[in-house]
Amino acid sequence: MARNVLGRNSSMSMSAPMMLLSSLLMMIMMLSSNVNAYSSHMQQQQQRIPGLEVDALRNEYILLEKSLWEYLDKTADSQNNRESQIKKVYDSHRAFINTPQMSRKFLGEQYTKIMHHYEWTLLASNLTYLNSIFDFYKDTLMKRTSSQDLEERAVLDFKEEVLRNDTALTMLEIFRNIEYIMVKQAMYYRAMVQSQEEMCNIKQSPQQFVYSLYTDIALTELKGYTMMEFSWMMLRVYGKGNFSKEAELMRRDYEKRTERAVNLLKEVMRRADRIVYRCDPAKHVPKVTYDEVTRLLQGYIENEVDLNGDETCRETCSYYQSTRSEGCFKDKYCARQPKCSGRLYNCEFIDSDMWVCPSPLNSTRRYEYIEYENGRVLGQRKNCGRGTTKVDSWWRYLFWHCSYCFCLCDEQGMKSDRFFNLRESVSDVKQNRVVTGLRFVKKNRVFHLQIQEGNLLPRGAINASTLEWKPVDEYKIYDRNVARGVDYHTMSYESRSIDLDDIQKTDDNSFVVTGVRFRVLGAHLNLEARLSEFDFKKGELIQPEVNSVWQSNDNTDVSGERRQKLSVHNLDVPTRSIARSLVESKHNQYIEFVNSGLDKDAAQSTVPFLDIQDVVSNPPVPLSGIGIYYKARLGFGGFVAPKIITYDFTPHVQVPKNIS
Repeated sequence: MARNVLGRNSSMSMSAPMMLLSSLLMMIMMLSSNVNAYSSHMQQQQQRIPGLEVDALRNEYILLEKSLWEYLDKTADSQNNRESQIKKVYDSHRAFINTPQMSRKFLGEQYTKIMHHYEWTLLASNLTYLNSIFDFYKDTLMKRTSSQDLEERAVLDFKEEVLRNDTALTMLEIFRNIEYIMVKQAMYYRAMVQSQEEMCNIKQSPQQFVYSLYTDIALTELKGYTMMEFSWMMLRVYGKGNFSKEAELMRRDYEKRTERAVNLLKEVMRRADRIVYRCDPAKHVPKVTYDEVTRLLQGYIENEVDLNGDETCRETCSYYQSTRSEGCFKDKYCARQPKCSGRLYNCEFIDSDMWVCPSPLNSTRRYEYIEYENGRVLGQRKNCGRGTTKVDSWWRYLFWHCSYCFCLCDEQGMKSDRFFNLRESVSDVKQNRVVTGLRFVKKNRVFHLQIQEGNLLPRGAINASTLEWKPVDEYKIYDRNVARGVDYHTMSYESRSIDLDDIQKTDDNSFVVTGVRFRVLGAHLNLEARLSEFDFKKGELIQPEVNSVWQSNDNTDVSGERRQKLSVHNLDVPTRSIARSLVESKHNQYIEFVNSGLDKDAAQSTVPFLDIQDVVSNPPVPLSGIGIYYKARLGFGGFVAPKIITYDFTPHVQVPKNIS
């Protein structure tokens, strides 16, 4: 019995490690299965997302190249197949290099103006050289309509240039330089940083700039690769050797270089900003580069006796924070200036007596400047075209001083342009057109956000020849069937804020902008973007009448993730700044239209101004979003302007499928 018990205990003690080992093996198998399943899932996900145009073109040629080598291997034993082989290789390459994508020119100067790096200058000259060889190859050697006209001597001479391996500049050396400078020396990253600093000059988002740079470099490398493959194949056909091993090694080397470049590119593009906006012009021109909301809140001189219905002077100016002009006592200065027929706000006393320089009658200003007896000057003192007027306060009944107050006038009238369009502006989606640009325009005293539209093409391209600015609705606020709060918004002291937002879908990259509109949210003007689903590979909108949504930021200053107010107070007119404005806002903020500074401008202008320059990208691309932002310099009222958010090409940056 003792032996049996001992045997059972020994058996149990031996089975425990076996069970533990078995459990560990099962866990490893399960983990391995999960990893494989995840890897397979990620590969399927990548396959479902169409690649970039240049990557698709590269994949297309690698498949073509492999099929041509297979064809040459199958027909290698027959001497009668030489003409057929030449025709197959020649016609296939001729058709491929004459696709529109392969006709894209390399314009190195557009990058050299931005990228002031010695390494890039050297590489750009190499790329230009390679493109010149390709142009000769395409326009001379491959221009013949039939392979029968192809001369063997011409092909062999061309081969000498393409496949040479001497100390001079060679194709393989150019390929190595591309990888060394763009990947190992992180030129793609440096290009992203530089393009952000040069936004004013390139009209491209940093991501778009990097994407364009990659496209040109990858396309140039593909051109070189096709010429080398063509040369190897023709040498094979002419009986100069087999060369299939050389071609295979070259392909593997090409694919590995591409993999390293694409992995870096994807990370750089993921980090790159996609916003395009306009910087201040060299010279501000009214109605051309900027426009203004006029007479929203404007400095106005009024005596206390006219600020109440009793014609008394018992209070101080600061007592009148919201009132009206109730009359014109004994035709004093009130009779010599245009009356404020709206409400008066925030009155204050500055000094009793002054000299007032009135503005020209056709101006939206009331005063050019005001000079008080104590020496304080509101506005910029200069030659007064209409002559100054002496304005003095007075005493009444020895007890009450009837002082002139300085107030803010909120008055609607023919000189007050304070209206913003609320009607939607939508691209012609039935013709597969999408929004590609924005700008503010003022028509009949109403500000509109106008859209540029263009035809969508496959893989995120836009047909540049179809670009046009869609006309805005040129209604007037007094037209029949035009209603305040429905067709347009009227700004006032109580409702003069505009929200500063970036509107886009952050969780879905399959939508592009097809429309814009303003709405009134609370007392704020709030931007909305119409986003429509599209097929990236085909370049087609997918039932936009059904698969579209109006996107917005519904936060307010009192609800949701509360908006932050940007303070603008006592600022000068922005066009007087000698330095370019800087972006001062971020998403989920808002700004109020206010009067310009008392001392700097006598509170005669409404700031911020509106930047009305075209906001477009060059070349045009679809947009994943739009926005409104504020830019200014310290001490100046700044500008409100639109911006565009270019489509995010990062998910379409994929490692070539042929890499094992």
